[in-house]
Amino acid sequence: MMRKKLKRNRIRCKHCGDTIESKTTHDFQLCTCTAVSIDGGLDYPKRIFGSYQEEEHYEELSEYE
Repeated sequence: MMRKKLKRNRIRCKHCGDTIESKTTHDFQLCTCTAVSIDGGLDYPKRIFGSYQEEEHYEELSEYE
């Protein structure tokens, strides 16, 4: 099975509107209102948010090759 390669790791917070992007492995980014955060750079897409329903908190903007 071939995995898609992550080309851009970013999300947009649905609470404050910030677009945040993680560019390197340990590049932890937090939106202004602190509702969502992102990490992992191009190695892995890690998202951190307040509840089990991600669609309430952020819009996925990552790009894959």
